Amino acid sequence: MSFLAARFDVSAADAEAWSDALLEAGALSVDVSDPFAGTERETPMFGEPGEPPSTMWQMSRVVVLVAGDADVHHLLRDVAAATRLALPAYEVHPIADEDWVRRTQSQFGPIEIAPDFFIVPTWSDPPRADALVLRLDPGLAFGTGSHPTTRLCLRWLRDHLRGDESVLDYGCGSGILAIAAAKLGAARVVGVDVDPQAMRASTSNATMNSVDARFVMPDEIRLRPSARMVSARPRRPFGGGAHHRALRPQRRGGVADRPKARAVLVQQQQQIELLDAGDVPHDPLPRGVVERAWDPLASGH
Repeated sequence: MSFLAARFDVSAADAEAWSDALLEAGALSVDVSDPFAGTERETPMFGEPGEPPSTMWQMSRVVVLVAGDADVHHLLRDVAAATRLALPAYEVHPIADEDWVRRTQSQFGPIEIAPDFFIVPTWSDPPRADALVLRLDPGLAFGTGSHPTTRLCLRWLRDHLRGDESVLDYGCGSGILAIAAAKLGAARVVGVDVDPQAMRASTSNATMNSVDARFVMPDEIRLRPSARMVSARPRRPFGGGAHHRALRPQRRGGVADRPKARAVLVQQQQQIELLDAGDVPHDPLPRGVVERAWDPLASGH
């Protein structure tokens, strides 16, 4: 089956109206993007849970996908009339059908964390037979090993775990850090996230890697005072609510027991930093670990 794609540029005020109307009229998909992506005029936009939604680009590029036998010209004219929007200049080009699964898989290969440690999707072979391999396929939950902050946390775990630790992966996403900790010898591993999809993904990934790790929602967590390490990567670091409550001291007979964590790693999509959480005493990591996080990792060095 082949497809047709129509592309046009409209103002931010009209982009959402076009998108909704095209989908209602039978379009298979609609994509809105920055028409200047990849140039000096590109405008990055970021969105985080709980924050005001990002607006559209001042000028937005709309790409609508329809079946190969559809009358795309008629579709655009009808939508313009129904929304009372001016019909912009547009281009139409065919898109041949492909093995989209295989094409997607070709974009993801083994990721080197260290010379003897790799993240490998299930459709690829490990680069080294003697390497530590964490099997992980890209999915809906954050954490494939490709982001610099994830790799930094994985390298830190590899360098500091000696076995028999208790590890908390706080904001676990795909469970990648929890699973890595278990493979590196941690005796007790718990992953926490507010997203049920993350719970499902983490549990599935742990099973695929044959490791023993437990994944729970924040309200279900119970930390032991003997915990020696906390590995954390929330999107909004301890900003309140269930996330923050989960790491508060737990009182027994009026005495607060605090987890004796060696370190807290905070991984975010835009930065990585050491978190000085009053409720989680820890030994600080060398500042250079954080300062070197971006340039060497982002460039692949």
